[in-house]
Amino acid sequence: MVETTDASAPADRIRSSGDREVATYLEIARAREPGQVLTPAPNAPEAVVVLDYGSQFSMLIARRIREASVYSELIPWDAPASKLNHLKVKAFVLSGGPASVYEADAPTLPDYVINSGVPVLGICYGMQLLAHALGGRVDPADSREYGHAMLSVAEASSPLFKGLPASLPVWMSHGDHVVQLPVGFRAIAQSDNAPVAAMADDHGHVAIQFHPEVVHTPQGDQIIRNFLFEVAHCTGQWTAGNFVEESVAAIREAVGDGLVICALSGGVDSAVAASLVHAAIGDQLTCIFVDNGLLRLGEAEQVVTTFRQHLSMKLSHVDATERFLAQLAEVTDPETKRKRIGETFIRLFEEETRALGRVDFLVQGTTYPDVVESASTGNAGTAKIKTHHNVGGLPKDMRLTLIEPLRNLFKDEVRRVGKQLGLPDEMVYRQPFPGPGLAIRIIGEVTPRKLDILRRADHIVMDEIEKAQVYYELWQSFAVLTDTMSVGVQGDFRTYGHTIALRCVAAEDAMTADWARLPYDLLATISTRITNEVREVNRVVYDITSKPPGTIEWE
Repeated sequence: MVETTDASAPADRIRSSGDREVATYLEIARAREPGQVLTPAPNAPEAVVVLDYGSQFSMLIARRIREASVYSELIPWDAPASKLNHLKVKAFVLSGGPASVYEADAPTLPDYVINSGVPVLGICYGMQLLAHALGGRVDPADSREYGHAMLSVAEASSPLFKGLPASLPVWMSHGDHVVQLPVGFRAIAQSDNAPVAAMADDHGHVAIQFHPEVVHTPQGDQIIRNFLFEVAHCTGQWTAGNFVEESVAAIREAVGDGLVICALSGGVDSAVAASLVHAAIGDQLTCIFVDNGLLRLGEAEQVVTTFRQHLSMKLSHVDATERFLAQLAEVTDPETKRKRIGETFIRLFEEETRALGRVDFLVQGTTYPDVVESASTGNAGTAKIKTHHNVGGLPKDMRLTLIEPLRNLFKDEVRRVGKQLGLPDEMVYRQPFPGPGLAIRIIGEVTPRKLDILRRADHIVMDEIEKAQVYYELWQSFAVLTDTMSVGVQGDFRTYGHTIALRCVAAEDAMTADWARLPYDLLATISTRITNEVREVNRVVYDITSKPPGTIEWE
């Protein structure tokens, strides 16, 4: 997605709840029985579908395709063809995965992929699957090939390698390899441990044993672009400008003359979602900012001031601190925290609507990573990591119909849309803050005293991160109040105090993240200030866990 205005591009989804349903053309218009024929709806948007075979890089493939201004969706490998009828499929990409194609229970290639007649790109397991399904042979390799490898291009005229050198570094990760090509295919590249490192036929079917989507394949972006534009002949119309135009039209049509409320948190997701809906329906939207008592130091006042200054929309400020803390009393389980916070939000919004008259719609800033981590896509191969309060934490009997215009967007795409809508940089590039707030940064029960300790420590972290001018280099930086107490010495006295954990990560979209290598002097300054200024704390530790295996938040 780029920040331009082109011809039409797909609008995002508007999800429904209860017995009401509102949809743009990015959703299936009506339920259909599973089938094996692609029958796109009229005016369906151009898209490349990534079939997920369980690779840790599957989401990254979809990201790379979108970065080339082509819309892409990630779906389970066993989804029926009817699930794609909301799209005009220009090509399929088969992801990698942990299975071996010759195993009895290995994931298979849906008939509609080959029957569709559109180009197909197989990656790693996807290559082996394509070879196996079309009559080739895949065997275990003598040795696993993992890490950097040099690819030798055997067919310089191949459109997949257009503009690339005859030899290029790539990233391999496989234990099986193709030993016999399917009829009609030819080897177009090789590596030392993979005689068939890439293959192609004359019908738009190409496959590669390496991973072009990872940064370890330096020219992988060009290989993906070559497939999209030289093989699949995509037009590249997935832009921020088009997204805004089509989303505004779809929201306006869906809402009609109804009234809408928006759950405004102050973060970039809810800000962009509110701005998008406001652009569509104006004063039919009322934003409700709830101070749940779980915000950072001075944040409630800052959010109200910022939004009233930059966004000319109706804003209601509700202080519900006591209500939320009562719901969290004696609760220690992270999932229970999230669900109680989510339900309390919804109940409060339902009550607020009574003062506004008849309100049917609720806007939320749900994004694609939220959906995937909550395992709400229906992919049986996607494990539930945690419930996001605005995805899996909503009550089943909720009366309001959800509008989630950012549901299929990655964070960088959300920010591009925000810039397209004219939002200020301090709002668009603000570090993400979780919907459940500080409740999931306090291990164990949430109490007013613990919130006070964490707020003061977290304020020091943010202050020093901004002073060091690394705020915008980090995806998130914050403090966690652990449930660990330890012995210390402060002012020549023995203390038994709390332990604060620092969490600073770098990431592109929060699906994966790496711990930030902050300067030792910066870490020392933060630690010294916290133990000096927050007397209840006598120990500070730094979390050096990447995601995976950890998550960014501790709960």
